[in-house]
Amino acid sequence: MTPSENLDLVRSIYADWEHGDYSSAHWAHPEIEYIRADGPDPGTWTGLTRMAEAVRTYLEAWRDFRFVADEYRELDDHRVLVLYHFFGQGKTSGVELDKVRTKAAHVFHVDEGRVAKLVIYLDRQRALADLGLEA
Repeated sequence: MTPSENLDLVRSIYADWEHGDYSSAHWAHPEIEYIRADGPDPGTWTGLTRMAEAVRTYLEAWRDFRFVADEYRELDDHRVLVLYHFFGQGKTSGVELDKVRTKAAHVFHVDEGRVAKLVIYLDRQRALADLGLEA
């Protein structure tokens, strides 16, 4: 795939996520590497089943959780950076995420039309620093 096609793939994923729909994983490689680089629950999970479990566990804590893309950047032939913010309300705490710092980043590593690796940064500045980029 070309960088432009990779970007289109990532935009299509976000089209669902922006509506709070996380039910599809057709875009993910069966052995996807799912990484939370920072935040309260960092870790690495491999494979669709493990990724789904990690996402489900995270989403269970929130009501109306959704992502909104602020910017898409093609980094190279295989990587797409998405700067985003997110919304939702804590089921237990009642905290509204749009009232706190929610600027974050996803790095999608695309191989042969599927996302082979997804790295999540809750700290956007850390993502940019790790990638050697500026805001």
